[in-house]
Amino acid sequence: MYSEKEDMFRIVGSGGHLVGSWDLRKHKYTPKVQRLQFQNLPELSKAKRELLYSCNTSEHLVESRTTGETLMVKWYKRTSKTIHGIERMETKALMVFKIDEEGNAVYTQDIGDLCIFLTMTESFCVPACSVRHMRPNRVKIMDVDEITIVDLAAQKWN
Repeated sequence: MYSEKEDMFRIVGSGGHLVGSWDLRKHKYTPKVQRLQFQNLPELSKAKRELLYSCNTSEHLVESRTTGETLMVKWYKRTSKTIHGIERMETKALMVFKIDEEGNAVYTQDIGDLCIFLTMTESFCVPACSVRHMRPNRVKIMDVDEITIVDLAAQKWN
């Protein structure tokens, strides 16, 4: 992701525990690395924890130009549908974390009037009012196997 706020490229690594930042003019060969400290994690039931452990996980950074916030989305997917003998990946859960300058990654189910568009290429975040038929606090997933909308506040963890 290119961060306009920081004027550099940022990428998530190590299962979402590190964020590397590059200003190609200053640290071309030595990226700035930030270790994330996760906070406010939801209490998971045993069944939900086992489900998440069984999923493929990917992490995506997005930045809101309107609020200046950096958000990380952890996307949990698992093979679950077979259509005409072809297995499909399906989203089982999303976790959104607000990341601050000190590396605190605070779990939230409330991103205010924002909505996130999540893809396997370039994910982004915009005010919901700027997108027709999109409501606040939602994540629209656009993937090869599914197109769906997740209401962050409606997710249950236990």
